[in-house]
Amino acid sequence: MSLASVQADLAARAPDLSVIVTDASTATVQLAAEVHGVEPGQIAKTLCIRVKDEEFLLVTRGDARLDNQKSKSAFGGRPRMLGVEDVLRLTSHQVGGVCPFGLPAPLPIYLDVSLKVYDLVIPAGGSTHASVRLTVDRLAELCGSKWADACVPPGLASE
Repeated sequence: MSLASVQADLAARAPDLSVIVTDASTATVQLAAEVHGVEPGQIAKTLCIRVKDEEFLLVTRGDARLDNQKSKSAFGGRPRMLGVEDVLRLTSHQVGGVCPFGLPAPLPIYLDVSLKVYDLVIPAGGSTHASVRLTVDRLAELCGSKWADACVPPGLASE
């Protein structure tokens, strides 16, 4: 079970953090922002991406969008979002609960620089009703501190 894998991972690597399970769905950025009373940008969405033969996760602010040009520069090729089956295989999490915790195998994880405008962020917690509240610095520590500039925050033109 995905929620259980996230809880076990955090218990082992970050016992001070806990998974917040809510009655209301947090499956989308907007729903999660409403449930937690934060800006949509503070919801740290996790994207599953393939560039050439490499699969990896990119954690970005909830209201940012992946930018092809920036991604090509950051990752050395055109990014492709993975489908539902590949996301589940790679993370063990269903879409709506994908996060960088409780993964079945080690995987490269990048954090988009757009997250740096926030102190506190809230990624999913392995389920469509689970989240984790933590600082950006702590998220970076738990994810390996690899930063990339691959997304465009809202209101910024990219073309």
